[in-house]
Amino acid sequence: MELRHLRYFMAVAEEAHFGRAAERLHIVQPALSMQIRALEEELGGPLFIRTSRRVTLTEAGTLFMAEARRTLDQAEHARETVRRALRGETGRVRVGFAGNAVFSGKLMSDLREFRKVHPGAELVVQEMAPDLQADAIRTGQLDIGYAPVEGLACDGVESVRIGSWPFVVAMPADHSLATRKRLTPKSIATQPLIVYAMGKADEDLLTALQVLIGRPPEVAYRVGSTLTVLALVAAGLGIAVVPAPVADVPVPTLVYRPIDALGQVAGLLLLSRVEETTGAVIAFRELARRKVKP
Repeated sequence: MELRHLRYFMAVAEEAHFGRAAERLHIVQPALSMQIRALEEELGGPLFIRTSRRVTLTEAGTLFMAEARRTLDQAEHARETVRRALRGETGRVRVGFAGNAVFSGKLMSDLREFRKVHPGAELVVQEMAPDLQADAIRTGQLDIGYAPVEGLACDGVESVRIGSWPFVVAMPADHSLATRKRLTPKSIATQPLIVYAMGKADEDLLTALQVLIGRPPEVAYRVGSTLTVLALVAAGLGIAVVPAPVADVPVPTLVYRPIDALGQVAGLLLLSRVEETTGAVIAFRELARRKVKP
């Protein structure tokens, strides 16, 4: 017995006529009659009382109709459940984030839009260090990562740049450089720097500064989060070169100045599995990639 046999039976039962049922099913009447007879033989008895004018259900046919309707409804429910999952309307997306994902507004914008388009999907969001995100995705602990550094992709994990911003210099408002409207690498050459300890992108920034000022910059502290960077700068322990969106963070006593001729930009990467099959995760990834900032 197949689902199509149940659909054939239901059409005849509801139309009470083989001809009309055949038209509704878009098949010829003899083929429909043959399928119904095969179903009756499989079940061991008649489901219909046939006359020249109409078709009525037997007692067994009435019982079978209730079961057939229940089975077809369940099959349709199963089909729609899977379709919704494949479209990303249900399921779960686990998102890890760090750095520019928050300060740029990119993460919040993506979460808001995804919730609007896929309200039935579950979002699990957690802060995670950039160097941990790729491995968490590879091992199935995370689905999507927002990381402000390059070189994090590993086997089975890919990265796509979804944002780029210039750098600015953060300093206390009473710092001697705060009176300038713009800075250059040479103007900060003698200043102690508070830098991120996140990986290749941060080392590339230090290398670029070294080339431009002619010697290694003075690194006072290496820290793992933007808030720690800003706290140390506000405490007067040094200055920091940070992505421009960080300037929107209201920290008392801090000011920000553009820096020219640096030749570097701050990036934001979207990390995800190469062979992703979950509909909700695929939908989120496509949404985030589509909204690339220039």
